Formats: sequence, C-alpha cells, structure tokens
Amino acid sequence: MSVSSHLLTDEQMRQFISRGYVILRTALPKEFYESLNAKLSEVMEKEGNPGNNLLPRLSEINDILQDPVVRGGLTSVVGENYSIHPHRHCHFTYPGRKVQHWHKDSYWGHQKVRHHHNWWAMIFYYPQAVDEEMGPSGLLSGSQYYTKRAGDDTERPVYMEGPEGTFALIHYDLWHRGMANRSQKSRAMMKFQFVRMEAPTGPAWNNRQADWLQVEDGSIDHNVLWSQQWRWHRGESGAAANGSPHEAAEMTALADELASKYEPSGVDAAYRLAANADDAIPVLSASLTSGNATAARNAGYGLTAVGLAARGVLLDAIRHESEDARMHAAFALGELGDGRLGSAEEVARAVADPSVQVRRAAVEALGLIREPAGAILPALIEGLTDGDGQVRFTAALSLQRLGSRAAEAVPALQAALRDENRYVRANSVDALRRIGTVEALEIAFDYLSVHRWCPLTTSENLF
Repeated sequence: MSVSSHLLTDEQMRQFISRGYVILRTALPKEFYESLNAKLSEVMEKEGNPGNNLLPRLSEINDILQDPVVRGGLTSVVGENYSIHPHRHCHFTYPGRKVQHWHKDSYWGHQKVRHHHNWWAMIFYYPQAVDEEMGPSGLLSGSQYYTKRAGDDTERPVYMEGPEGTFALIHYDLWHRGMANRSQKSRAMMKFQFVRMEAPTGPAWNNRQADWLQVEDGSIDHNVLWSQQWRWHRGESGAAANGSPHEAAEMTALADELASKYEPSGVDAAYRLAANADDAIPVLSASLTSGNATAARNAGYGLTAVGLAARGVLLDAIRHESEDARMHAAFALGELGDGRLGSAEEVARAVADPSVQVRRAAVEALGLIREPAGAILPALIEGLTDGDGQVRFTAALSLQRLGSRAAEAVPALQAALRDENRYVRANSVDALRRIGTVEALEIAFDYLSVHRWCPLTTSENLF
C-alpha cells in the first residue's frame, strides 16, 4: 500500500487542527501483534522497560513506523521529510496502576515557547486492544493551543479505546494522561515523537478544499485561529481577513484580552487582532513590549499570524530591555521564516543573550529561518557549547533542519557527540546524516558503530 493513499482527508485535517488529534489504525496481521506482545511482556518482566532502546530491543516495532497508515498520517501533519525523535517510550501498565495527572510533555525542559504551528507530533500506539477498564490514554480535545488547562466546562476529555493497531496522531502540545488500569490485564502504549524539518510550501494531506470550513463542535469558537493553522499547512503566509475589520473600540478590547488570565480568551484575541493585518501591528507590538508575560506571549502568536508585515517591529523587539519581548520576538521571527539577512543577523546575535530563555528561542528560530547559512551557522555552532542543555539540544536540531547547508558545522557536531546530554548527541548524529557529505557520514557511522546496542544481549544471554 502506498503512503499517498493513506494521507489524511480534509475532514481529518480539520479535526487535527481543531481538536489536536485523529484516531487511526494500522492493518498489520494478528500474528504480528501476538508475537510482539509476547516479546514485549517478556522484556518488561525480565529486563525492565527499555526506554529509548525500545526500537533496537524490539526491532519489529519499526514495521509499525513504516506502516503506510502511520507514514500517511505523519506526512500529512509534519511533512514528508520528518525526523523521528530519539526519545521513544513504552508506557507499560500493570493492573492497579493509578491515574496520571493531566500534563504536556516537555521539550527536555519546559521553559520554551510552544508552537501553535505543528512543528512536532506524537503517536500513541496500542499493540493490543484497550478498553475502558485497562486505563486508556486520555486526551483533552483542543487543548494544544494553551500553556495551562482551561479548567472549565469547555474541557472535553477523550479516551482512546480500540482494537490492536489503534493509534492517536496528536499535536505535541495536547494535554493528555494515562487512566487507571482497573482490569486484570497489563496494557502497553508505545509513544513516538516526530519533528518537522521545514515549513509547509503546500498541503501535504489529501487536500481538496482551499478554504477553512467553520467547525461547530460545542467548544470555544477558535475558527479564526484554526483557519490560520489551515492556511499555514497549505503553505500560505499571513493572516486571512475574517469578516469586516474591527473598529477602534473593538481593537482596544481585544488588546486588553491579550493579558487575560483565561487563556482561551487571550489566545483567541491574538488571532482576531491579527486578522486586521497592518492595523493590528501597533497594538500587538505594544503588548509584546508591555512587560506582561501573558500579553507578550499572545502578542508573539498574533504577530506570527500577521506575517512578514510584522518583521520590523519584531526586529526592534528582539533588542528590547524586556526578556519576554526578546524571547517572543525571536520565536516569531523564526515562525516567519524570513531568510533576509537582517532577520538572521538579529536572531543570531540573540544566541549570546544573557537570558537562557532568549537563547533557547533564538537557536530554534535560526533553524526555521534557514538562510543565509553564513549568518546562521556561527551562532548555531556557538549554541552547541552553551551551558544550557536545552540550548545545545535545540542548536543540534536546527543544524539538522539546515541539512546540507550545515557542512561547516561538522567539526562542532563531531565534538557534540561527546555531550553529556543524550539528546544533544542524538540530534548531532541526525544532523551529520542530513548534511550527507562523505566526512559527515563517516563520523556518524563511526560513532554509531562504537555505540551500537545489541538487542539480544541480556544478563541471561551475554554472548
């Protein structure tokens, strides 16, 4: 079966954008699941959880990741050229496991501006059938755009139940939790993460409709926000006009909402303001530099939605005295992906910012800006030696996104293969692979040869 025949439909893509997930199922044979579950149970019982070594320990799991349904869904939301993140984990729960708290996963550190655009995705995969008693994974529908839970009756928990091969393809920032296992059976949920390498230049799903169709699903109305995400996935920049421009009084009211403690209102206000395009820029700029952390965050999202017309105020804000202004300006400039030299130079300068949060945003933004490499590479090479692990991790990811443009960074990436942080090392290997020169590939292969892990070697089977 080809991947193209398993791309998401417009209806599925609308659900992914508005609710943050779609439920799909692979069609691997029953014998595959029986064999995998028997091996998985034995490993958990005798050796414990293999953690990030899940794939080499149970190599048949790669058949799942190569399944056309999985690849078609991933291609639809993170593009054809996605990268498989080095973290993977099997949540294996025995009878009696208690319910988890609702949470978002970290980016190996929670101090990060979270993307509304879908740069990361996850898969929650069931190798066996799961029902309500077995403690299914819970998802908070539509919560991927909030840093905090709404905590009111707009929250709509969804619980994954289904036969073996069922999986949820979710936005990385969706709130989720594992439920209590009240059954007499163990259950497994295998989690994998995936990273988009470049911004969309056109729809990657089976797109038949150009415009966003209004979604009425009983939750808060975020159709302006969702429409912007739809356009981004279609490779369209800037905010689309949504109805008549707001009057001055309405603009003032929306600007006040940017600082709202009720996050759904603040987020919605950012995108409604952005729909006013140029008229919204002064209002959003004032909130970005206001010193209010909530208003600055939402203004960053709004200026991102405005598009390249906001570039000037963002370049000013990245030098502002407010740490929040600098951080969210770097974030937004990365989202704009503007490769003009002025943007790259200003964001590159921010890699030396005294604030670690600004540095984290800057090294990620450089990987999204991508051009010109001459302005970007020295800053990312500097980022590989930063004292903060998340800066180093993200600098290596950005070099991975640059691909062949990052050849100058090969010596720095080779040095990073000795980093104390496992994900810095893993991203550095993947960056070398994507650079693809003979030198880069030799370094990567030498490293992997030395560090290869034998899935058959256990305390009971040493040779």
